[in-house]
Order: sequence, then C-alpha cells, then structure tokens
Amino acid sequence: MAARILSVVKLATKVTIAGGAVYVVYDSGLLGSSEQGAVALEKAKAAIPPAVDEWMKYFGAQLPTVPKMEFAPLEAWNSGVRWTISALSEAPTKASDYTYQGIQYIKDLTK
Repeated sequence: MAARILSVVKLATKVTIAGGAVYVVYDSGLLGSSEQGAVALEKAKAAIPPAVDEWMKYFGAQLPTVPKMEFAPLEAWNSGVRWTISALSEAPTKASDYTYQGIQYIKDLTK
C-alpha cells in the first residue's frame, strides 16, 4: 500500500514540475511568435548575469567570463531551415534526373 502511495506521490510531483515548466515557458512568451521569443531572450540576457553573480557571491565561487560570440544562432537556424525546405522542394526534380541518369547508365552497359 505504501509503495503504491509513494508512486502516486512521485507521479504527482513530476506532473506538477512539468506543468509548472510549461506554464513558465508559456507565460514568458516562448511559445508565441518569434518577436515574443526575441523579447523573452533579451529579458533573459538582462536578468541572468546579475542572478549568477549574486549566487556566486553566496557560494564563494568564481566563474570565468563568458566569451562574446560573433555567431548568430538564429541566422544559422534560419539558413538550415531554408536549405532543408529548398532540398525538399527540389527532391522530385532531382529524383527524376537521377532516375533518368540511372536508366541511361544501364542502357549504355547493355549496348
């Protein structure tokens, strides 16, 4: 009986944590449009460094400085999406071209 109650309590805890995470993500605007996501990212960039500094003072540890990146993940993501969509749109044409080349190759072999 106690094992069954413990498993129900564990499940309820996990569901509560997952639900809270979904609520926080939704409330911060990460599930909305890309503009809302960009605003949430800027808020996080402004809020996280002071919080980390405060916790490091509390624990007495020192973290190395975060290097500045000259790389925009958003642009890399968008270029990857564009490449994938382009490849998918060209797939039927490429498949027919490759099929034609294969048939020609087989015809040349059988001559």
